[in-house]
Amino acid sequence: MTDLFGAAEPTTADATRAPLAVRMRPQTIDEVRGQREALRQGSPLRRLIEGGSGAAGPLSAILWGPPGTGKTTLAHLVATAADRDFVELSAVTAGVKDVRTVMDQALRTLDLYGRHTVLFLDEIHRFTKAQQDALLPGVENRHVILVAATTENPSFSIIAPLLSRSVLVTLTSLDDTDIADVLDSAVTDQRGLGGAYLLEDAARDHLVRISGGDARRALTSLEAAAGVAADEVPIGAAGDDPIRITLAHTEQAVATAAVRYDRTGDQHYDVASALIKSMRGSDVDAALHYLARMLEAGEDPRFIARRIVIAASEDVGMGDPTALQTAVAAMHAVAQIGMPEARIILAQAVVHNALAPKSNAAYVAINEAIADVRAGKGGAVPPHLRGTGYAGAARLGHGKGYVYAHDEPDGIARQVYLPDDLAGKTDYYRPTDRGFESRLQERWRWLKERLGR
Repeated sequence: MTDLFGAAEPTTADATRAPLAVRMRPQTIDEVRGQREALRQGSPLRRLIEGGSGAAGPLSAILWGPPGTGKTTLAHLVATAADRDFVELSAVTAGVKDVRTVMDQALRTLDLYGRHTVLFLDEIHRFTKAQQDALLPGVENRHVILVAATTENPSFSIIAPLLSRSVLVTLTSLDDTDIADVLDSAVTDQRGLGGAYLLEDAARDHLVRISGGDARRALTSLEAAAGVAADEVPIGAAGDDPIRITLAHTEQAVATAAVRYDRTGDQHYDVASALIKSMRGSDVDAALHYLARMLEAGEDPRFIARRIVIAASEDVGMGDPTALQTAVAAMHAVAQIGMPEARIILAQAVVHNALAPKSNAAYVAINEAIADVRAGKGGAVPPHLRGTGYAGAARLGHGKGYVYAHDEPDGIARQVYLPDDLAGKTDYYRPTDRGFESRLQERWRWLKERLGR
């Protein structure tokens, strides 16, 4: 395969100087870790890699996923099928002229040699609409197989005509087992460290934890740790025994201390609990500390966002109703953006929750109401509140005597709303005098008087 300007692939000597993550790039589909759904038997991506195509030729594909999930690797595998040419462009540096040059060359190669060209376009979301439009003729006529990679939602970052002419493949972060397999292979494989090193369990666990599901980050950190370990071996002391890579080596290499946090054990619940209780207690520094511990340990930012949303209602409530708006917005933003930028969004939501006036009045109120329902309290719905939208309702007296609140002064209708056994005996919602809820306290008192409660 050649690049855009006809240069040959790197030589063996060049490959040995390449970064570990490049040397360990899977060369066959069986070496790919993770992405089981995207690469299942019969999937469009697998058929594309294995050389399959439709009646009009092979389809193009858009790979959407976080960094380090194999987008570049999969593009290379598509190129190796059926002796295809491979051209790689980055949307950061390439322009319309570069795209058109590739398209013209791809058409000539197809006409002269019957060989397709795979164009791997990284970070396609950085292309403007006009630049993406330049891809359409080659993709539509299948003169080129476009494999475009993006970390942003294609629905918002890629033009509809290009989406409709491509297969959308969603990639996911690798799980801990997959990352551990990647590291173990890199230690033993001749393309990697070739068995010259021994990776201790604690060091492996740390590398897995800090990788965040990113295989490239894990391999880069491993390579740095191996360099630190090798530097500590005295000159002339190296023998046949492999050099041990310890936890201290990995910490020194990536300048990240091993976080005492187990995403599946007690620490998972303890640190999450501490985050919630620190926000509840209004200690913003403590809350940010526990947020940082969770993020550095590789906790799923979506899990953290959900906990913040719950706290915004359970602990802040009507003390500051905008805290829930911030938390919900953060949850959606985190899902769209991902790490590392998601840390900023989560921090804003945590700070808002921690500094906001607190009220659990709504939380207590619904719990008390549920307790009464479970205890069998609450009789029939008063007749005047029952539905009238079906045949026979009027004959049964449903809706008779109902007062339409909007026809009354101040929009408040004085009538019974609770079932008979709870009317006059129930006081679920008890507003506090904190924050915004202090304004509701007087209004609720006035409303109960108007309602005859």
